[in-house]
Amino acid sequence: MIYSMTAFGRGVLRTEEHDITVEIRSVNNRFLDCTVKLPRIYSFLEERVKAYVSERGVSRGKVEIYVGIESHSAAGPAAKLTLDKEYARAYIAALKELGEEFGLHDDITLMRVAANRDIFRTEKAEHDEEQDWQMILPVLSEAMDMFIAARATEGAKIEKDIRGKIAGIEKMTPDIAAQSEQDILARKEKLGERIKKLLGEEGIVPDEGRLLTECAIFADKIAIDEELVRLASHFSAFYEILDNGGAAGRKLDFLLQEINRETNTIGSKCSNLSISRKVVEIKSELEKIREQIQNIE
Repeated sequence: MIYSMTAFGRGVLRTEEHDITVEIRSVNNRFLDCTVKLPRIYSFLEERVKAYVSERGVSRGKVEIYVGIESHSAAGPAAKLTLDKEYARAYIAALKELGEEFGLHDDITLMRVAANRDIFRTEKAEHDEEQDWQMILPVLSEAMDMFIAARATEGAKIEKDIRGKIAGIEKMTPDIAAQSEQDILARKEKLGERIKKLLGEEGIVPDEGRLLTECAIFADKIAIDEELVRLASHFSAFYEILDNGGAAGRKLDFLLQEINRETNTIGSKCSNLSISRKVVEIKSELEKIREQIQNIE
C-alpha cells in the first residue's frame, strides 16, 4: 500500500479534568517537516510528539500538529508566571529609541508593553512528565489513526490512477514497435534509392555490398528495440514498487524520469508521424503521473 502525503486527522477527549483536542494535517514536502503546537506549559512534550509521528511510519510531508489542552478550573497543573526583567528592560529601551529615531509619539503604556508575551515566562509547576504524556497519548493516537487511514485511502486512489495510466502507456508500445519496423524498412529503401541516384548522376556504379552495409548501419541508428526493452523493464519495476508499497514516492519519481528519457529517445529516432503522435500522448500521460507522484510519500 502506498500513502498520500495529503491528509487530516482529529482526536478529541473530554474528561472531568481536561478537554484535549489533537488535529493533524499534512501537505506535500520532499522530506519530513513536522511542527507541533502545544500550550506553553506542555511544550516539553514536543519532541515526544514528533518521535511518535515517525514511529507511526510517517516519513515524508509537511506535517502540522495542533494539541489543545484545556484544564478545568479545579484541575490541571499549576503554572507560575514570572517577569523576564532583562528582556522587558531591553524591549522598553528599544521602543524609546525607535520613537526618538523616527520622531514617533511616545505612547508606551503598561498594557502595550504587556502585549509582548515574550517578557513573561510561564513555568509549569512540578509535574510528572510521563503522566502528562499518557494524558495526551490516547487522543494523539486517535488523531493519528484517522490521519493514517486518510493517507491510505487517498494513496489507494492515486495508485489506481497511476496503474491505469502506466498500463495505457504499456499498451502503446507494441504498436510503436510494429510501426518502427515498417518505418525502418521504408527509410532503408529510400536511402538506398537516394544513394544510387546520387552515384548514378556522377556516373559511379554503386557497390551493392557496401550499399547494404551503409543502409544496415543507418537502420541500426534509428532502431528503437533497446529503448522498448528498457521501457518494458521500467514498467515492470514500476509495478513492483507499487506492489511493495511503503515510502515509494522518490523511487517512482526516479523511475518516471527514466521512462521519460527512453520516450524522448524514441521520439528523436522516429520520423513516423503516427509514432510521433503516440510519443506526445505518452509524454502527456507521464506528466499526469508525475503530478500524482508528487502526492505520494
